[in-house]
Amino acid sequence: MGNEAKIVAAESDVLRRFLLGLAEGMNAASESVDRISETLQTVSRAYGDEDPDIVVLPTVILIETGDPDQGRVAIRSAVNTTFRFDQIAALYRLIEQAKRAGIAPRDGIVRLNEIGAMRQRYSWALRVFGHAVLTTGLALLLAPTWQGAIVAFALGALIGLLKLVRSPTLQLVFPVFAAFVCAVAVFLLAPYIEIGDPIRLLIAPLATFLPGGALTTATVELAAGQMVSGASRLVFGLVQLSLLSFGILAAGTVVGVDETSYVPLEASDLLPWWVPAVGILLFAIGNYLHFSAPPSTFGWVLIALLVAYTGQTVGALLVSQTVSGFVGALAMTPVVLWIATLRNGAPSQLTFLPAFWLLVPGAAGLVGLTEAVGTGAGLENFASALTSVMSIALGVLIGTALYRVVHHGAEEIAQFHIDVPAALAEVDEPPFWARILPGTPRSFWGGRHRERRADAAVQPAPRDTA
Repeated sequence: MGNEAKIVAAESDVLRRFLLGLAEGMNAASESVDRISETLQTVSRAYGDEDPDIVVLPTVILIETGDPDQGRVAIRSAVNTTFRFDQIAALYRLIEQAKRAGIAPRDGIVRLNEIGAMRQRYSWALRVFGHAVLTTGLALLLAPTWQGAIVAFALGALIGLLKLVRSPTLQLVFPVFAAFVCAVAVFLLAPYIEIGDPIRLLIAPLATFLPGGALTTATVELAAGQMVSGASRLVFGLVQLSLLSFGILAAGTVVGVDETSYVPLEASDLLPWWVPAVGILLFAIGNYLHFSAPPSTFGWVLIALLVAYTGQTVGALLVSQTVSGFVGALAMTPVVLWIATLRNGAPSQLTFLPAFWLLVPGAAGLVGLTEAVGTGAGLENFASALTSVMSIALGVLIGTALYRVVHHGAEEIAQFHIDVPAALAEVDEPPFWARILPGTPRSFWGGRHRERRADAAVQPAPRDTA
């Protein structure tokens, strides 16, 4: 292999590594696999590779670049990490550069490593306070009582403090432990303090554990034909809901609550009508502090939250509570996609995630599952919760389709096509007179196609038929 061929191979290898890193980063940003594949195709074409083969799953990434006959495959087991908002913003800025081939692949790999090693923007105390504020804002939306908001703030601060412990082993059991601790506190306080619905109040401090985004992304992937990825995410989300529900039920067993404690209750003294606006503002501030969001993104996140909540409220009034998330997602999706196109906007994934948590598909599923197991009569409610998840995903799909039609026009219909290996591809062979008289135009003589075989140089020996 000559030096030039070695340089080309090395550059191709660096590009594959860069694409793997981008895919892994987008996985850490909770992006759907179809969006990841689409982005990697765009980036690969920008760097001169017109036809890469890309397979993206939540935990495995395979990328082939180069000619079909000489291409190489790179494989990577995706690390189970989650990016903060500041890392998501930095990642998508890098992606925009890569789509224009505005950064060398080697420099892109260096930048990806820098993004992965970014330090927290705020101190641990401020992040804990942010989690408490986030919890309080969500409690004002789910269980609107002043006493419940105070309890939610205390529990949010406790969970935020416990989340500072960074241990992969403990993270597997931490959601169950957090649900158990919060449920014990709420069940013990419920007989003495007017906290509204105890189950919905529990959702507030557990919001960052709820797989609402995973369940919605799973439904979107299933609708997009990504069966393996969508099914695996759906199972993962349901298992995580089951673990949280188990923690709540275990706490109820220890405290000794009856079945009625798992049924949603109505607060006797509701807060004024303007309290939800305060709750949305606190929820946005809490997300901003806890997830170290860049300062320029706060206003965009707040706009997305307001649109999502307004759409959900209108949907509950016009249709029903079960499918109200469809209206909220349908209204929110074009807004966040439009924000992502602005020069000083925010990445769509950064504004999508808080809106998902506000629409609370995972919260509805947690309530339904807890009722189903704790009372034996909540299967219908759990089915309604799954319907709400599907309605939110459907709203995201339709909103995305409408946005693309308006801004990009109709997409070309994908055609079924398989490339023939180069060794067997048809090649143009000039006719006899064109070979005798070189320099004459091919169009004058015409041409004929013949199939070039890989073993053409080795002619088989004639068989002895005797």
